[in-house]
Amino acid sequence: MSAPRFAWLTAVLPPPNSVARQEQWRASVAAFIALGLTGALCSATGGAAGLWLIAPMGASAVLLFCLPASPLAQPWAVIGGNVVSALVGVACIKTGLTPAVAAPLAGGMAIVAMFALRCLHPPGGAMALTAVLAGPAVHKLGFGFALTPVALNCVLMVGAALAVNQLTGHRYPHRQQSTMQNVHDTADAVPTARLGFRRDDLDAVLARYGEVLDVSRDDLEGIILATETAAYGRRFGVIRCGQIMSTDVVTLEFGTALADAWGLMQHHQVHALPVLNRARWVIGIVTQADFLRHSDLDVYSGLGGRLRALLQRSGLTHSDKPEVVGQIMTARVATAHVHTPIVELVPLMANAGLHHIPVVDDDDRFAGIVTQSDLVAALYQGRLAELAELAPAA
Repeated sequence: MSAPRFAWLTAVLPPPNSVARQEQWRASVAAFIALGLTGALCSATGGAAGLWLIAPMGASAVLLFCLPASPLAQPWAVIGGNVVSALVGVACIKTGLTPAVAAPLAGGMAIVAMFALRCLHPPGGAMALTAVLAGPAVHKLGFGFALTPVALNCVLMVGAALAVNQLTGHRYPHRQQSTMQNVHDTADAVPTARLGFRRDDLDAVLARYGEVLDVSRDDLEGIILATETAAYGRRFGVIRCGQIMSTDVVTLEFGTALADAWGLMQHHQVHALPVLNRARWVIGIVTQADFLRHSDLDVYSGLGGRLRALLQRSGLTHSDKPEVVGQIMTARVATAHVHTPIVELVPLMANAGLHHIPVVDDDDRFAGIVTQSDLVAALYQGRLAELAELAPAA
């Protein structure tokens, strides 16, 4: 049977876009707002030689709002890449070369400069050409073109990206956060790397690959680890947090007295307790380490006395001394959903050093807690069940 008439198109067209429609609209509207504000603010300053918005900013907007995690979209890449490329373009036109020679020279040298300064940014190539080909108005500005409007445009665009991405839940700047870093500062590989891939393995593969990747090394590391997690679930079945979590959990409020919280920990023999608001949303977690840290753990002499002093109320209406749980708790809490596969908790507990992870329901209300002991027991029992199914009948 012959292939479909237009089957050859599959070799030419890119695969379907997997980006959610909401995310597409977010990026589009954000770019519109950022470019509009940048143009308006630069125009209000008068604009050097009437230039208030440079065309390469449109390409920068694509990176800033569609690919905020890309190494090519980080603040230094945007500002450094565009400004350096503008300087290179101006330098090339000042050599007296014809535009036909100066333009390609500027594009090539801009790439060299961006590689050298670690600010590779694709619109920088267009910026170098703009400096050469934009005509007398830009040529008259000379190297000042790199300051106004280029640097001004870039700073405003990055400022807009900082605001919009933070407001819409995107981490920007996208700092490197390796999931394979040993939090205990020892030479041992993190637990997930002792049988799986190591950072050295990834570094060796990237060195052999030898090309520019539009994804950070740490993000790539996280993607591989998440893929391994998904593969484990496919092979051995999925156990979810709601199936193994503890539900009869002692919880605290922001205003719970420190002595009461410490007493509950000792009575129930637990090392951490979640802190909830009246809507039962998780607002923090308090651990024994939090108590010790506020008792000046670095000085061991008299630690017991300092801990007792911390737990005792001052009796004052205003005091620098912590009095309630909310003043010592850890507010940034990693949570899981009741339907989260437990294998997704392995990197958090094994690599990041978390011992207790609160679990929330569909309304983001506290539903239970998963501890390292719960996780180990569940993985062990799940593996035993899988081996029993594979064992030949007696």
